Amino acid sequence: MSDNTLGDFLRARRSGLRPEDVGMASYGVRRVAGLRREEVAVLAGVNVDYYTRLEQGRERHPSPQVLDALSRALHLDTDARAHLHRLAGIAPNDRPARQRNVVSPALRQLMDGYPHTPAFVVNGALDILAANALADALYSPFDPADNLARMTFLDPAAGDFYTRWDWTAQATVANLRQAAGFAPDDPRLNALVATLTKSTAFAALWQAHSVRGKTQDAKLFNHPDVGPLTLTYQAFDVRDAPGQQLVIYHAEPGSPSAEALSLLGALNATRRQTARDPRT
Repeated sequence: MSDNTLGDFLRARRSGLRPEDVGMASYGVRRVAGLRREEVAVLAGVNVDYYTRLEQGRERHPSPQVLDALSRALHLDTDARAHLHRLAGIAPNDRPARQRNVVSPALRQLMDGYPHTPAFVVNGALDILAANALADALYSPFDPADNLARMTFLDPAAGDFYTRWDWTAQATVANLRQAAGFAPDDPRLNALVATLTKSTAFAALWQAHSVRGKTQDAKLFNHPDVGPLTLTYQAFDVRDAPGQQLVIYHAEPGSPSAEALSLLGALNATRRQTARDPRT
């Protein structure tokens, strides 16, 4: 990773905005896309030379007031604003303690208590640490189903499985960027990013510096056993294991997706029974 993550982030977000996006007139020929440094400085009310030093990594300790001004100038949302503060080293006390990759027996028991909905636990690097039977069945097209980011970018099954692959790819990278803001020196995360850069798609998205955490959303899958699935999901922080999140998928009751999910569970149960006793 670059040792100037703050400057890289500012430069990437600046390049993603046009003058009309921020209510400014555009003058002259622009050699590169995005706002000019002086335009961001004007919008934020800071000195152009000072802003240039921030991007170049010659100034690494902006005040919270400057960061708030830059957040407004660059139209950052809540996640991206918090990420900017963390990169500057002055975020509130929201950085998690050292991550644990062991899922507690109580949480495993809780997930197993949801036989009709996929549930699994991930860490900041999106490693799947534990999953219930239906989550295993959902991700069965992947071999192995070990890390959501690796599965998205490096597993050939991803193109067919994720109906909106482009959207999934963007969201996945934004999740990893947020994790990198919390733990920039995490060896697991850095090793994963190095591996994923084998994918040109990942490398391009990583350089965009988009940031987003998991909350709730809808996902579209195409499972080879049961066909299309539209599932919503919610993610919950695991209080006694900082860095872990419990992710639960849900199908609208009575919908074709709910019927397909039920069928997937039944197929998986039959396969497990056959594996235990081949005579059945």
